[in-house]
Amino acid sequence: MISTAHSPRLAARFGQNTFVIRSEIPLAEDQMRRAAPSIFAEGKHGSRSERYTYIPTIDVLRGLRQEGFEPFMVAQSKSRIEGKTEFTKHMIRMRHAGQVNTRPEANEIILINSHDGASSYQMLSGLFRFVCCNGLVVGDITNDIRIPHKGNIQDEVIEGAFRVLEDFEVVDASTDGMKALPLQREEQQAFATAALALRYGERGEGEPPAPVTADQLIEARRPEDFGNSLWTTFQRVQENALRGGQPGRGAKGRRLHSRPVASIDRSVSLNRALWVLAEEMRKLKA
Repeated sequence: MISTAHSPRLAARFGQNTFVIRSEIPLAEDQMRRAAPSIFAEGKHGSRSERYTYIPTIDVLRGLRQEGFEPFMVAQSKSRIEGKTEFTKHMIRMRHAGQVNTRPEANEIILINSHDGASSYQMLSGLFRFVCCNGLVVGDITNDIRIPHKGNIQDEVIEGAFRVLEDFEVVDASTDGMKALPLQREEQQAFATAALALRYGERGEGEPPAPVTADQLIEARRPEDFGNSLWTTFQRVQENALRGGQPGRGAKGRRLHSRPVASIDRSVSLNRALWVLAEEMRKLKA
């Protein structure tokens, strides 16, 4: 996949039911509309009541842009229900102009919304790792800001974005701590084993094994991923668990490749669980 400084890095989907587009420069509205038309929905879904305050996400995003926040990635879920796709859940990852980036990762603010009742406005903190074009969701539940569809939504979302922005000093400190912490091979395998259970569920006696192994989750995809720190281990495991594509075996022994995580909700929840797992290991070994 080729990307230049002036072209978006486009994937048709990161799961069967989700489209995504990411760019190295802020996305224009016509680019976002092609990948995530529900951002521009002209009204709420018919299932919503009169109490539901409808403000299109694009209006909120335009307000955020006036405050220095720019979108670098958008994603949208599809729907099998006819006529509902234009209202479905969507995600926007933004960076603030005031953040001077001297690290190999960029701090990102994640905005999630829908116009079909599936989601309130939700703000989360994230990191984007340039070397693998991979986005993390970081922090625990204290970073989760939810704004219902009522009242002065736009001002509350902008206020929430600045609250998330304040968290990045703590996120950077945690990241630096992970980078400075070496892991033995056995510790890397223990981390990957826990991640495997998060990704595929606990496997009881008599149940088929997960399609891939813990050792596969800690495999490096590129030279920059080599290393024994908690950070590099976390990065390898996170990418392999969410992006899939690794050879494995199905329940009946059939050869297959592991699937990518297909939904916005599952991607966010798994990302956050892996971050908490890494944070807990950092605290244990600090």
